[in-house]
Amino acid sequence: MADGPDDDGPLDGIFEADTGRSPGDGNVQRWGFDVHPRVFPVAATLVVVFVVLTLLFEQAFSLAVAGLTTLGVTDVLASVGVTGIEGSSMTAKQAFGAVLGAVSGTFGWFYILAVNLFIVVVLFFALSGYGDVRLGGPGAEPEFSNFGWYSMLFSAGMGIGLMFWSVGEPITHLGTVPPFFGAEAGTAAAGQAALGTTFFHWGFHPWAIYALVGLGLAFFAYNRGLPLTFRSVFWPLLGERIYGWMGDLVDVLAVVATLFGLSTSLGLGVQQINAGLTFLSGRYLPFAVPGSTLVQVGIIALITAVATLSVVAGLDEGVKRLSELNLYVMGLLLGAVLLLGPTVFLLGTFVETLGFYVSVLPELAFWSESFSGTTWQHTWTVFYWGWWVSWSPFVGMFIARISRGRTVREFLLGVLVLPALFSFLWMATFGGSALFVELNGGGGLTGAVENDVATAMFELFAVLPLTAVTSVVAVVLVTTFFVTSSDSGSLVVDHMTAGGKREVPKTQRVFWAVSEGAVAAVLLIGGGLSALRTAAITTGLPFTLVLLVLCYTLYLGLRNEREMLESDRFSAHVDRLVERGDVEVRTSNDSVVTDVRDDAESATDRSGTSPATDD
Repeated sequence: MADGPDDDGPLDGIFEADTGRSPGDGNVQRWGFDVHPRVFPVAATLVVVFVVLTLLFEQAFSLAVAGLTTLGVTDVLASVGVTGIEGSSMTAKQAFGAVLGAVSGTFGWFYILAVNLFIVVVLFFALSGYGDVRLGGPGAEPEFSNFGWYSMLFSAGMGIGLMFWSVGEPITHLGTVPPFFGAEAGTAAAGQAALGTTFFHWGFHPWAIYALVGLGLAFFAYNRGLPLTFRSVFWPLLGERIYGWMGDLVDVLAVVATLFGLSTSLGLGVQQINAGLTFLSGRYLPFAVPGSTLVQVGIIALITAVATLSVVAGLDEGVKRLSELNLYVMGLLLGAVLLLGPTVFLLGTFVETLGFYVSVLPELAFWSESFSGTTWQHTWTVFYWGWWVSWSPFVGMFIARISRGRTVREFLLGVLVLPALFSFLWMATFGGSALFVELNGGGGLTGAVENDVATAMFELFAVLPLTAVTSVVAVVLVTTFFVTSSDSGSLVVDHMTAGGKREVPKTQRVFWAVSEGAVAAVLLIGGGLSALRTAAITTGLPFTLVLLVLCYTLYLGLRNEREMLESDRFSAHVDRLVERGDVEVRTSNDSVVTDVRDDAESATDRSGTSPATDD
């Protein structure tokens, strides 16, 4: 794909931003890399520093804590909620836990308010007249089929998380019911609350974040000809200054958020792969694979090597085919559990919980447990919102990369509705099966989840027929999700560190694929799940501010585009092209051209004038 907007037809690129810059025009090309001279080294340095510090201070933070205490910093931190770091035996895991509690406790309300706003903004763009705008211009055509498109966006957006939490989260909420519902633990009411809460965390809210980010990146890259990086979404406010230090800062923040958000998911995935191998080997082999951090690091290394091969294969041959395979296997596993489990109960659970979710959503979405006196939300809803936001640069940019040619309405509703419905069905099937087992005699799932949440799905398979088959399929599925996430993640980070260029050297993508695996491994070594959660929430917090600005700049851009499409100037331009035979108008109304196709035989004639734009 070309670095700038496509120029295959007379109507493509006519709304480009008024700039003499092109994506990656100031890059440094050396040693097989093609990188932005400031974003790449700064982002790479920050990641390396984090990795080194985490490894060096994995066992004890005593010197650092003593120094902070001497300077009085611990008192300042305590005043904003960071407590529990006093003493001389502070471990990395404890440090991550302290930071996690401080960020979620202090800024939980901000996450809740912001994510709700994102849903409103996405629905406004989709259902208003702005939904008619086509990404890439009036003459753009989709690059991928609908099935390929959905496969890739879903594999990138939710795969590992659904596998990890689909049993563990409902079972956890069954025993520790969210204070919002006030149900008695272990009862049917608690089961409904548990599954409804899981729907809430995996439903429309995360996909609204992805849709907003993906739309912003796609619009400014394909309709304005700007780099496919986050600096571009600030064009309506900063203009040429996006190529200065402010744009560099935004892109560095996006790279770091992407790496830690991606590493969180990869860390969860490798924990589940380890749990599956331990479960299978303990039952069917003469030896048992231990569940340990060392084994998980080895799995990361092995799968990162496999992901590297997918990187070399490219987007069409690598990510696309693996994503489609993931969707097939996921559907197979879903159907197997639906048939092997309590089928009628699960179907009824899906319908009932969907209605329950819709009924409590308006109040639950804004609940911040201010009057409950609990901290349950800090480790669940706030963690999820921070995780989705930190994951959104990766998922959003990847979705943008594969979505040229679709209308804003098609894009937003496609990203928001269908994946959420599939997530609901998945959670109702796996989580519903687990709840059915626990509410009807118990299968030891609660104890298994309390001991290690990564084993939850395999413990469920143990009480269903065909245990070995379903367990093997689950391990394979998590592994392929790991590979596609790493591959597509390296693709996204490449774009951002290459100044927005869409074609980068494979050496560079291999570098970032290895880096993602390294960060995930270090987070596991340095603090396990607590470290993963902390990395997601802390990097997601400043990036939430970027997304709030994106809501406004995207509105400015779409408004300008629609005004141009409805203008007499644009209509006159189209009329001139039609008279010359450069285009065929398939569908139009009095002032808005909604679908225009290039005439291949006359596409070489580019002499017509083009309307200009300010955004």
